[in-house]
Amino acid sequence: MTAAAHPLAGVRAAIIDLDGTMLDTVPDFHVAINRMREELGLEAITAEQIKNMVGKGSENLIRSVLSLDHDDAAVEQHFAAAMDAYQRHYLAINGHHSTLYPDVAAGLTELKDAGIRLACVTNKPLAFALPLLKLKELDGYFEVIYGGDSFEKKKPDPLPLMKACEYFGLPPHQVVAIGDSSNDAQAARAAGCPVLTVPYGYNHGESIHETDSDGIVETLLHAAQLINAHNQQNQSQANQSQPDQPAAT
Repeated sequence: MTAAAHPLAGVRAAIIDLDGTMLDTVPDFHVAINRMREELGLEAITAEQIKNMVGKGSENLIRSVLSLDHDDAAVEQHFAAAMDAYQRHYLAINGHHSTLYPDVAAGLTELKDAGIRLACVTNKPLAFALPLLKLKELDGYFEVIYGGDSFEKKKPDPLPLMKACEYFGLPPHQVVAIGDSSNDAQAARAAGCPVLTVPYGYNHGESIHETDSDGIVETLLHAAQLINAHNQQNQSQANQSQPDQPAAT
């Protein structure tokens, strides 16, 4: 009886998250949200408070921020004005305070050099994601970029990941998702994709070790090396299983 193949064996594409996976964007959120709060007459909050709210899209973020000061009814009453202010302030400083995590560019380069096709799937609206990726010189790595407003549902729903698989023309088991949170892992599992997680991002204040994934990787470069190693092993095993060809006469 042969052993089951590793989930990363045969991976041909990767879907990579943005906030908390490639970029530490909490400093951007911190500036924009506190400018929004000042405009609404609210006191500033800390970056650590914001970090635990990031990852489920802008609407959820702003509602979570408002809920620090208001009950549910008041949150909805102030939501439109808060969202308008937040979007204005965020667009004004988008990328100015955020930083790349270690080995992001090196990891993306190694994946591309190995023939792994790349998509970025984020819950950040495209109007924020596209200029941010361009500013940080990451946009050129990706064949396709989907934001939280690209489809009617966002992560942890599997729809955006399934759409990326359809774009690649690949079955989900050949497309690995790489992210920093349970959102990414849940979406990947539901889509049928293998998933790797990084330990340094924004997992809603929860330990990434509690998240169901196929492995925790320290950096995107580590992820690339792991994927490439399993692909090479898979190819080697496939070659060994081929019957010997008769010698030419």
